[in-house]
Amino acid sequence: MIVMKFGGSSVESASAIERVAGIVRARLERRPVVVVSAMGKTTNKLLAIARAAVEGGRKEAIQRIHELRDYHSCEARQVAPLAERAELDLILDEHFQELTELAKGLAVLGEATPRSIDAIASYGERLSSAIVARALRHCGMDTAHLDSRSYLVTDNRFTQASPLYGPTYARLAEAIPPLLRAGKVVVMGGFIGATEDGVTTTLGRGGSDFSASLVGAAIGAEEIQIWTDVDGLLTCDPTILEGGHRVRVISFNEAAELAYFGAKVLHPSTLLPAMEKNIPVEILNSRRPDCEGTTILPQAPPTSNWIKSIACKKNVTVVDVSSTRMLMAHGFLHKIFEVFDRFETPVDMVTTSEVSVSLTIDNTRHLSEITRELSRFAEVSHEEGQAIICVVGDNIRYTPGVAGRIFKAVEGVNVRMISQGASLRNVSFVVQESALKPAVEALHAAFFSELDPEIFA
Repeated sequence: MIVMKFGGSSVESASAIERVAGIVRARLERRPVVVVSAMGKTTNKLLAIARAAVEGGRKEAIQRIHELRDYHSCEARQVAPLAERAELDLILDEHFQELTELAKGLAVLGEATPRSIDAIASYGERLSSAIVARALRHCGMDTAHLDSRSYLVTDNRFTQASPLYGPTYARLAEAIPPLLRAGKVVVMGGFIGATEDGVTTTLGRGGSDFSASLVGAAIGAEEIQIWTDVDGLLTCDPTILEGGHRVRVISFNEAAELAYFGAKVLHPSTLLPAMEKNIPVEILNSRRPDCEGTTILPQAPPTSNWIKSIACKKNVTVVDVSSTRMLMAHGFLHKIFEVFDRFETPVDMVTTSEVSVSLTIDNTRHLSEITRELSRFAEVSHEEGQAIICVVGDNIRYTPGVAGRIFKAVEGVNVRMISQGASLRNVSFVVQESALKPAVEALHAAFFSELDPEIFA
């Protein structure tokens, strides 16, 4: 059994879905479960519909819904069996009628709750999975379409829901293996789930990867494949520096660090279920299915290269908190992080001294409230327009002098904060966003001039 997750760009059109069908058909003997994202930029379009409805543009919202329906209908009719087009039209009509009623309700209320946002955002995966299931059937495969909301059980943190592992694994393990044994290709939507009461939730942006990992862990898959539009993990972010090298093989721990610190190929939570069950994860390109991609393993082979990749996270804000009153006092860190926890704002990096703490956040939605609360017992300032650079590699733990070589490479760049992760496999630091590209260029030149061919392509 394998799990194959296809991202939005992999199912964005009829021709893309036909490519997916060819990829799945070539792996039928491995009993695939197919998990799909919404088609193209559908999730963004759904959220735009919600915004238009709330802001009073009911007519605009309805127009956007019609455009989205036309897009799905046009692409779907090219890949669905002729005998099923009437049923397909009925499915589209039902979904878009529901979506229209939701938009009208938002227009009346004039506001969107997280629960209503999840309800609207869920339609992308619900539609794409129904369409892909019929497209695979059109290509001669026997498919079973499962509504993920009946199997992926979550808490009620709408827009950022977390799975309830026990019931989720139990439902998936009961439903999927019998279908695979019967020769069916199971198709599901990623990103979406439901509470124990059946209320629709989403796992947050990029959550389809997480869905695939949960399915793989639940059924004991031999492999989880993440099909996207790039050849795999690279030695640097191609949007910042072109010319990076593909990483052939990497460890779970290295990949997790890269995902958390900005590698967009993977959702940060993707690897957790796979790591717990020791299931290899493959990053593959649906546009170039013959490319070997990147393999993520519990333990990567040894290599002479010090680091594997450079991850970056832009749009970072540094928050400085200091209070001489807290000198030698206990509980200073607890008081600070209690505030961030209360406003559900994750912290990426932290550096400390006896009376001051500097930390980074990439979600400034509640920054004013956080600043107000922290100001009750400390002086607070913040600086926007920063970026985190994270140098990742298992060898960092074992090689003296790596940090010195890192900062020698970027000696011309003003470094704002420095942190070495508790895992000892990453060194992270903060720079002005304007200095990000030259810093990455310098690091890449310093660490990737010679490559281990077993590890890098």
